[in-house]
Amino acid sequence: MGRYALRRLWQLVPTLFGVIVITFILFNVVGGSPATLTLGKNVSPRMLEDFDEQHGFNKPLFFGFWTGTRAYASDRVVPFPPAWRRLPGASVTNGPADRPVLVLEGAGPFEAPVLFALPTNTLYRWTAVCTGTSGATVEAIGPGGALTVSVAVASAGTVPTVFRPRPEPGAGRLVFRPGNGGRIEIQRLILERRMANPFDSQFIHFMSRMARLDFGVSIATGQPVLEMLREGMGPSLALMIPIFTAELLLAVALSLVCAYYRNTAIDRLIVVVSVALMSVNYLVWIVAGQFVFAHKLKWFPLWGFESWRFLLLPWIIGTFSGLGSSVRFYRTIMLDEMYRDYVRTAFAKGLGLRAVLFKHVLKNAMIPIVTNVVMAIPFLYTGSLLLESFFGIPGLGYLSVNALNSLDVDVVRAVVVIGTVLYILANLASDICYALVDPRVRLE
Repeated sequence: MGRYALRRLWQLVPTLFGVIVITFILFNVVGGSPATLTLGKNVSPRMLEDFDEQHGFNKPLFFGFWTGTRAYASDRVVPFPPAWRRLPGASVTNGPADRPVLVLEGAGPFEAPVLFALPTNTLYRWTAVCTGTSGATVEAIGPGGALTVSVAVASAGTVPTVFRPRPEPGAGRLVFRPGNGGRIEIQRLILERRMANPFDSQFIHFMSRMARLDFGVSIATGQPVLEMLREGMGPSLALMIPIFTAELLLAVALSLVCAYYRNTAIDRLIVVVSVALMSVNYLVWIVAGQFVFAHKLKWFPLWGFESWRFLLLPWIIGTFSGLGSSVRFYRTIMLDEMYRDYVRTAFAKGLGLRAVLFKHVLKNAMIPIVTNVVMAIPFLYTGSLLLESFFGIPGLGYLSVNALNSLDVDVVRAVVVIGTVLYILANLASDICYALVDPRVRLE
């Protein structure tokens, strides 16, 4: 069994790697800029740059020598910073294929605006794609004010000039000089920072942090995320394990009663009650339970996590709100087993209904029961979002809701990654449990 577990675990490594890659893409690519989402759009570019530096978001996504910087704020929607519009003679119009083009008219000079001072120990380069009238030039000026290189801009109608001076450390400048009555049309202008090596990327940074179990620091509280997860896991497990255990035992017991009294009034009554429990929204259970039992009758505390009494009402609500679907699921399994050939053989041998149910039906129904139980275990650690939020239980569900509301990216990502790892391990545990409960299953 040990060799099988190691081999099966090794087979799940590509799955785990794929899930981590998808998580990286969702949080670092699809979701937009984490710095903007967390800090907002009204903060200074220097603050956004510092946030990216602290969390490793100022690197290339996967690999490369060059990456962008917020010192020259441009993107696909607004390819030229607002500072250009405030300069006399500068305007933005639509060019070929309706792409924005920056037009500079007049003698100049027009200096590309840098929003904050650049580090003097880092190499930067400008890339400009532009056309212009006769005599127009673009110049790169070094940090000391000395001219680095000057290039004549190609005339309109010819191949655009691609201006890319050699990298300069610190606050180098890029200056456009259309000349008297001249004109320069800039199709693209970007400022990039040189990386130490092409593999110093966001993905490598993310994978190395995951390997060290370093999930970062919470933006909202300033605590290490791993420490916050440890603190929240205890209340979540204290809430979810009793709910899960009570719901499982009640559901299996009621499903056996349904099988014992199948097609009778007791069976139909249990089915009707189960459907009724399934039809009531989870939120209705919470609100009604709090209002009736905690607020009106004062049987239970309404809010907090000071002792086990504060968990009684959430336990009851969590157990009965999910009982209906569990009873329907296990009842279907039990009735399906009741019509198998081995059950008819057992009755033909003279065994009673109770012996058939507990010695044969329940034993052979353990495969789907084990599957349902083991696959539900990873979700116990995340707690219940609604129960913890409404009852003030400081578990991982409550933590996740607060992280989503405050756009705490590192906390949300850590909860997702750990939940994924536990789910993959649960797949391995379910395979092993099959061999333990059913002798027909062998681990090979």
